[in-house]
Parts: sequence; structure tokens; C-alpha cells
Amino acid sequence: MARVMIVDDETELLALYSEMLTVFGHEIIAAVTNGEEAIKKYEELKTKPDLIILDHRMPIRNGLETAAEILSQDPDEKIIFISADSSIRKAALDIGAIDFLEKPFVLKSLRDSVQRALSA
Repeated sequence: MARVMIVDDETELLALYSEMLTVFGHEIIAAVTNGEEAIKKYEELKTKPDLIILDHRMPIRNGLETAAEILSQDPDEKIIFISADSSIRKAALDIGAIDFLEKPFVLKSLRDSVQRALSA
């Protein structure tokens, strides 16, 4: 079981990812709707997540800015990007994301990506 933080501005997707990851046996320790809130929440957490699921297109701070800030605090943090914006795939992986899933995707892809990330 892993502790997971989910960041996506679409509340329906937050709920879906939370439900699916819980079914997969993981604990959701935070679910937030924008990059700025994600950074603040990350800094407040006494026990950091084992994995962060991160959208790119969000208000206030986008996913790349959010990932860069979190990774500057902990370069070993595992981040999986989930975005409909495939043009940022290379940038996401270059800054340290462990995987990139393009929306829409099948839920098995999420499960497999999480398993790979946690094994890395």
C-alpha cells in the first residue's frame, strides 16, 4: 500500500482516481485542485506521499511548475503526470516525472503506471 496525493482541477477525476487507487489498495492522503494548493499541502504533510498523481492544465500553477517546485524540495519524489496535453510529455519526464499518461486512458494503465512507479 502506498500513500498517494492527487492533484487535478476536475473534481470528478479527483473522485475517480481516489476511488480507483483505493480499490488498488492505496491510501489517499491528499486530493487538491490546483498546483499552488498542492505545493502548500505537500509542505504541510508530516509524512510525504509515496506517489503524486499530477494534472498539467490547472489554475494558479500548472503541473510542470508544481512538479518542479516539489522536486526541488525532494528530488526523489515519484510523480506520474496525467494530462490531455501530450505536448508536455517530454518536459514532464525531463524534469523528473516517473511516467506520463495521456487522457483519456484505461484504468489498467493507471494501475500499471502506479505499480511501475512504486517499484522504481
